[in-house]
Amino acid sequence: MKHLFLLVVVSIVAVSCKTTRNLHSKEFLRTQQELTEKLTQISKTTSFNGFGVALVNDKEVLYQNGFGISNIRENTKYTESTVQNIASVSKTVIGIAILKAQELGHLNLDEPVSKYLPFNVFNPEHPEVPITIRHLVTHTSSIVDTEEYLTRNVILKDTINLVQNLNIDISPTRFNPPSTKISLEDFLKNLLDTGGAWYTKEAFSTKEPGSTFEYSNVGASLAALVLEKAVGTTYDAFTTQYILLPLKMNSSGWSFDAIDFSKYSPTYQDKQTPYPYYSLVGYPDGGLLTTSSDMGKYILELMKGYFGNGTLLSEQSYKEYFTPQLTAENFINRSTSEYSDEYNMGITMGFGSTGNFGHTGGDPGMSSVIWFFKDKRMGRYFIVNTDWDSNSSGKDQKAIYDLLDDYYIRLNSLSKSKK
Repeated sequence: MKHLFLLVVVSIVAVSCKTTRNLHSKEFLRTQQELTEKLTQISKTTSFNGFGVALVNDKEVLYQNGFGISNIRENTKYTESTVQNIASVSKTVIGIAILKAQELGHLNLDEPVSKYLPFNVFNPEHPEVPITIRHLVTHTSSIVDTEEYLTRNVILKDTINLVQNLNIDISPTRFNPPSTKISLEDFLKNLLDTGGAWYTKEAFSTKEPGSTFEYSNVGASLAALVLEKAVGTTYDAFTTQYILLPLKMNSSGWSFDAIDFSKYSPTYQDKQTPYPYYSLVGYPDGGLLTTSSDMGKYILELMKGYFGNGTLLSEQSYKEYFTPQLTAENFINRSTSEYSDEYNMGITMGFGSTGNFGHTGGDPGMSSVIWFFKDKRMGRYFIVNTDWDSNSSGKDQKAIYDLLDDYYIRLNSLSKSKK
């Protein structure tokens, strides 16, 4: 969910930057090590226990690493191989998956979702206006997140300390016992079908489908369900086959069973108090489990795709993915912040007012962001495993960003792609 950062040298670099080992100059490796040392110093005083970063140009991963603590009870270090959920940054995968399915001839962005769904979804205020797949992936479907969605989506992994954990305040969401977990299809049917157990007209805004931007987690997950019905397999299986495996994101997956759980980081209410382990019923909208190393591969692919050199999609599909789909008329309160991902929308990819693009994410005990600077040809990933502290986390994030931005210039100039 959203809405919401020389022996010793050689040994450390070999661990933290495997993708560049033996491929770069000693100066490049020394520069990476300088960055590692400075981020390590920052990690000793941050308001979050652990954080991961990755940095790419349009040709290669320049840097990826993890810092601080992953598990305070076991004193486990946060590394580039630490697994975390990335929340709404996961939505960027939905867009790629939909466009891949379109390339394969399974669906078309401008088709109504009713063509594929086993239940009927329509806005009761505008029943004659079909909701299309494009509406879902640009957050203009008129489907909104109700209290029923918010309070039923987050599921505890186990029943340890169940009563205590169910009472943890994670407003506006809440934890639910494992026994309440249901399939994605049943979850969305209960929310959006007129005969669904939790259906309410308030699941739709009064705006006509296609007319108005309103960020929708439910709409994003519905796009994933449409894909499932169109391709005849599950969303996690399709995205694993066409995205995770081709990019060799071998430490990533959509469930605890799909990853090495021994490397999974708890998330934290503060630096001392962990949250219980949890997952999402609507997992496509926020449930990708991954590492900084794998995210380096992912954001590199996105940067390559933006410049016409991607491998997952055709050049035409990537152009669609990165084309802002909306106009000023589609917004009521348009966010004009340079780093907001809601000034415009591609196909699940957000755009800021400067034309740079990316996506943010936040769930209990974590925040994440991918952001791309098109003129610099720079992509940046940042994730933390602790709730945001309004007094200090922003300052910590800025210090980390400033270092990454400074060292991007140096690493990019020394990149093997520049030789």
